[in-house]
Formats: sequence, C-alpha cells, structure tokens
Amino acid sequence: MSVQTIETMAKWVENNITENPTLKGMSSYVGYSPFYCSAKFREHMGMTYKQFLAQCRLRAAAYDLCSTDDKITDIALRYGYSSSESLARAFAATFKCSPRQYRKASNASPVQSGL
Repeated sequence: MSVQTIETMAKWVENNITENPTLKGMSSYVGYSPFYCSAKFREHMGMTYKQFLAQCRLRAAAYDLCSTDDKITDIALRYGYSSSESLARAFAATFKCSPRQYRKASNASPVQSGL
C-alpha cells in the first residue's frame, strides 16, 4: 500500500467526519480489506484508526467551538459524541479545560491546540 493511499484514507476520514466514518467504509473507499487498512494505517500514522478518528472528531469540535455560536450539545452530536458530557470528558483529557472554557479562551486570544 502506498503512502498516497494512506493519506487518502486519512483525508477521507477528515472529509466524512460528520457522517460517522468507519474503518469498513474507509477500506471500501480505497479498495482494501479493513484488516489490511488498519495495519497499514497504524504503521504509517503511528496510531490506530480509532485513535485517529477520535483526534479528528475532537479537532473538528474544537474548530466549531471557536468559529460558530452553535450549542455545545449540537457540536457534540455532530461529531459523534453521545452527549455534551462525553465531549467535555474528551476535552478535559486533551485540552485540560471544558468546551465552554475553550470557547471563551478562543474568543479572547488565538487558540493553542493540544492536538
């Protein structure tokens, strides 16, 4: 599998982040088995597909917090979190603050990304 194919897989996940992208869907898109895609993805990206997906979801949610006035619950659901609380837990683990604090800080100054 070429590096270009792996980059295509990563870009597919990013482009489909609001559609709940799956390993099966990604592998179908590039024409390889899910097992082979998973192994090669991890080898090249240094993280599992699931870890990459979680990172993309959190990055997209962080972007929306800074660039929209959408409700935090709406942003959470848009990116596959079951509730605003689950988004808050992911935020706390990565950014050491709540989504609300992140939004407030981003309006005061440029946001420093933890991803």
